[in-house]
Amino acid sequence: MRGTLAGTVERSPDECYGRSEPERGVFPVCGAHLPGTPVPSIPRSPVTTPAFDRSAPPGADYATDPHAVHAALRERGPVHHLPTTDARSAWVVVGHDAVRAALTDPRLSNDIRHSSHREDDGGHAVGRNMLQTDPPHHTRLRRLVAREFTGRRVAALRPRVRRIADELLDAIPPSGRTDLVASYATPLPVTVICELLGVPEADRDSFHRWSDAVVRPDDPRAADAASRTMADHLAALVEHKRRAPGDDLVDALILAADREEDGLTPEELLGMVFLLLVAGHETTVNLIAGAICALLLHPSQMAALRADPSLLAGAVEEALRHDGPVVTSAHRFTAEPVEIGGTTVPAGETVLAVLASASRDPLRFPDPDRFDIRRDARGHSAFGHGVHHCPGAPLARMETAVALEVLLRRCPDLELDVEPGELVWHTGMLRGLRRLPVRYTARPTPGP
Repeated sequence: MRGTLAGTVERSPDECYGRSEPERGVFPVCGAHLPGTPVPSIPRSPVTTPAFDRSAPPGADYATDPHAVHAALRERGPVHHLPTTDARSAWVVVGHDAVRAALTDPRLSNDIRHSSHREDDGGHAVGRNMLQTDPPHHTRLRRLVAREFTGRRVAALRPRVRRIADELLDAIPPSGRTDLVASYATPLPVTVICELLGVPEADRDSFHRWSDAVVRPDDPRAADAASRTMADHLAALVEHKRRAPGDDLVDALILAADREEDGLTPEELLGMVFLLLVAGHETTVNLIAGAICALLLHPSQMAALRADPSLLAGAVEEALRHDGPVVTSAHRFTAEPVEIGGTTVPAGETVLAVLASASRDPLRFPDPDRFDIRRDARGHSAFGHGVHHCPGAPLARMETAVALEVLLRRCPDLELDVEPGELVWHTGMLRGLRRLPVRYTARPTPGP
């Protein structure tokens, strides 16, 4: 057992899932590698970020306000060729119509084998997942999980999500102060996705910590180490579930891998569990915290929502449009020369569709910087567009709606506990608050 900086105890895969004397090599049934041996080598998208700061208007800071930078780019055109953090470049698409066109153009591939820089594997994904494939392979993979996120299945989860939200608010002081990112916005979706996947409760904090390092790789070596540790534990989890099947999503995927003609390869199974675990909570953490923050920064909108709960669905959509958790799409690669927004992008180039910019394009959304929960926000790009539209969108919407509903009911005097300018955001492919300090003076007893 190893101690961690957070003061929790991080368990080895053997301690988590009960293997006594692990062999070296591969699991004889699932084919996933045992801890300590190399994870299968699969081409992965490089982790590159456009140098948006070089495009910022005077006085603008991309980390604090990326939307001002996106607006400045849109005024100059829908497509731009920008340097990236790896000393190369990417084609950045910022206009609403151009983003939607790029996300539906089959000549823009998610497979890094179409990249002219595929030899530089700077990614940190585990296994092979839907974000790295094109139809028909993507269609096969998506079909295996889409059935788990239908409207009916998500609606059935709502009472459980509401109970989790209430339990989290029960655990904070009855009156006083808290950081809602740590005490509410993070543990709610972490608990939900881990319960869906069957991740043991004792290991959820560790999986979140590794996931956080992977999606925000300020230190690429730490991100790579986290992805490998996560791969070890996920492989062990799959092996454990083969020995002791349950009734969760990982078990369903294992059955699909074993029984269906178009089931999952070992690498795809590992990649699917990784993607569901990471994407299934990281974006929702940021969405919940961002939605609460937007309401706190716009008291009239908060008051309107308290007065009319029927506005809740619209508030979630406006939070997604106004400051969604995903800034850019996954990397796309031009399989051949492609014209986007009047600009021809050569073959083999990296393309990033800036979803956050498309959702604030004034040509699609008048007065786009105004937060208005009564706005018709349909057509935003927060969950992507086309065949790669996020299959977990219904779950994220429901979790955020429940989180807002319960919080507003339980904390009627909620206020920011810092000046707005003191809020710190992380901004890369994902955008979210590091902390959301709030104060409150009362928490009524939950209703029936």
